[in-house]
Amino acid sequence: MSESKAAGRAAAEVDFLQFNDLACETVGGKVIFATDEWFAPAANLLKRGPPQFIPSAFTEFGKWMDGWETRRRRTPGHDWCIIELGVPGLIYGFDIDTSFFTGNHSPHVSIQASCLDPAPTFTLEGDRTGMAASDSQMAAVAKLGSDAWLELVSVSELKPGYSDCCHNYFKISFKHRFTHLRLNMYPDGGIARLRVYGIGQRDWSSVSTNQDIDLVALTNGGVCLGYSDAHFGHPRNMIGPGRAANMADGWETARRLDRPKKLKADKQGILQVPGWEWAVFRLSHPGVISRIEVDTNHFKGNFPDSCRIEACTLTPEGEAQCIRSRWNSGKWQVLLPPQKLRPHHRHHYSGAELTLSRPVSHVRLIIAPDGGVSRLRLWGRPAKAAPTNQHVAVAKLCFRAVQEEEPVEEISAAAAEVQMCSVDLYVLVFISRGQQRQTDCCRAAAACCFITSSLMNLFCLPVAVGPIIRLKGPGPLGAPESDPAAADWRRRQPE
Repeated sequence: MSESKAAGRAAAEVDFLQFNDLACETVGGKVIFATDEWFAPAANLLKRGPPQFIPSAFTEFGKWMDGWETRRRRTPGHDWCIIELGVPGLIYGFDIDTSFFTGNHSPHVSIQASCLDPAPTFTLEGDRTGMAASDSQMAAVAKLGSDAWLELVSVSELKPGYSDCCHNYFKISFKHRFTHLRLNMYPDGGIARLRVYGIGQRDWSSVSTNQDIDLVALTNGGVCLGYSDAHFGHPRNMIGPGRAANMADGWETARRLDRPKKLKADKQGILQVPGWEWAVFRLSHPGVISRIEVDTNHFKGNFPDSCRIEACTLTPEGEAQCIRSRWNSGKWQVLLPPQKLRPHHRHHYSGAELTLSRPVSHVRLIIAPDGGVSRLRLWGRPAKAAPTNQHVAVAKLCFRAVQEEEPVEEISAAAAEVQMCSVDLYVLVFISRGQQRQTDCCRAAAACCFITSSLMNLFCLPVAVGPIIRLKGPGPLGAPESDPAAADWRRRQPE
C-alpha cells in the first residue's frame, strides 16, 4: 500500500500527465529503427496497456519481457531507437517506465527530437525479438543525422522497475513541433514503456472554413485540461481515434456517494441527483460546433443517466485562471441541454438540439450522477482567428529584426508564446531582405515550426534551415513574375 501511495504522490506532482500520449500505438506511433531487440522488441515501448510480468514466460532468446530489452552489449557504443510520433505536436513531458526491469533496466537515457518533412519511408515489420539492425538499416538511418537532433532530455539516470520508483518523469519546455524522437539507452538494458505527453499540432492553413472536422479530436490537437474524477479511466480517452476497444478505453468515474437512497426522475425520465462529474477540453481550434456524438459503447451497466455540454471562449490568460481555480470560474453557456442516455449506444445531436451558434474554444462535458463515456465527438467548422495584440507585437518584432534591431531569438520566443501560425505571413518579409539575415530569421521561424506547407508552396528558400526543416527547390514557387519579393530573390541569386 505504501508503495502505491508513493507512486501516486509522484504522479500528482507532474502537471503534464493529463495531456495526450502522442507516441502510443493506438494513435499511429511506431518504432522505425532499433539497434538491437534481442530479448524484447522496441515496439513494446508504445503499447497502450500497462506492462505485464509473467515469471514463467521464456523465449528461445531468453526471458520474455513486456518492453524493449537489448542484449548485454560487448561492443563499443550504446543502443538507441527512432520513434515516429502518431500525432506530431508539442511535447510537455515524458514518462519512461521501467516496470519489472529490476536487474536489467537501462541505467541512463537521453531523448532527442526533430521535425522531419518528408518523413522517412523505412520502418520495422513483424516480431523483431532476437534481431539487430542490419547494415542496410544502419546506412538508411544514418542519413537522418539523428545524433545531432535537438536534445530534450540530457543524459539522466533511470530508477529500476520496482512499483514505487518505476515511473521516471521528465518535464520539458521546448515549444517546438516534433514528429520523431531518438531514445538513447546507455549503454544497454531494458525499458517497459515510453509515454510522450503533449498536444497535437496540425497545419490549419490546409483546412477549409467550410469543412466539418472533429474539433476536439486528439489527432487534431484537442486536449483535456481538467476533470472532477477519473477513478477507472481518464477523460482524454474520449477524444482518441476510432471507437473504444473496451471500458478501459473510455472515461469512467467512481460511484458518487451523495446519491439519494431512493432515486427519482423528472418528466423527461432524467434522474434528480445533487451531484455530477465533469471534464473540460480545449478544442483543437476555435469553431462553431454543429454536430455532437456521445458514445457509451461498452458501458452497459455503468453508463451515465444523463449528460449536458457547456461551452465558452477563453483567452490564454482566461484559461490559465480557470486551471488555477480548478474550473470553478469561467462563463459557461449551454451548448447541449440535459439529455437522457442509453447503455452501449451512440447518441447523436445536431440542429435545433444545439443552443449555441457562435465560435467557442472550450467545452465541458457534464454527466449525472456518474458512470462512463467511451467517446466524445464535436463536429464543426474552424473559425477564422482574429489578430490579437500579441500577434501584432510579434509582427513588430519581425520588422525590427529585419532592420537589425532585434535578436532573432526574441521572435521565436514571442511567437511560441502564442503558438502563432500566422507568423508565417511575417516571415515573407525576410524573403526580400539581406541574404544572411534572411537565413537567420528563417531558421528561427522554422525552429518554432511556423513555416507551414502553405508558405513552402509559395516560397522555397535557397537555404537549408537546420535539421528541423529543409526547404527544397530552386526558388520561389507559385509567385508571379511581377511579385516584388520574387524579383528581389532572383536578383540576389548567383549566375
